[in-house]
Amino acid sequence: MGNLARKLQQEQQQKQVQAPKIVRKNRLGFSPGEKILAFIFCVALCFGAVQIISNQAAIYEINKDIQETSSIIQSQQKVNADLAMQVEELSTYERIWAKAKELGLKLNENNVKVVQGQ
Repeated sequence: MGNLARKLQQEQQQKQVQAPKIVRKNRLGFSPGEKILAFIFCVALCFGAVQIISNQAAIYEINKDIQETSSIIQSQQKVNADLAMQVEELSTYERIWAKAKELGLKLNENNVKVVQGQ
């Protein structure tokens, strides 16, 4: 029996030793699906970055145009104010009467119509 017990013990040890080894795969690369997803992500990221940059450039150009238009409007308003002042100076009664006398016009009460100013 001693011999039989030893055989049984040796068989059990061999079975324990022969337990299936877990084979681990060391993955160094990526699967094709992962590569495709990474590529699509990179393309989308680049596309988004280009869109943001182009939008910012367009906004910059529009703001520049707005500033130029604003300065043009301000200068035109100044010119308009100067011209309005000149119209006021040139449309005084005394000046008109002096110009009429210079041109040889005479005051005729029948032809004069009173017009109210603004």
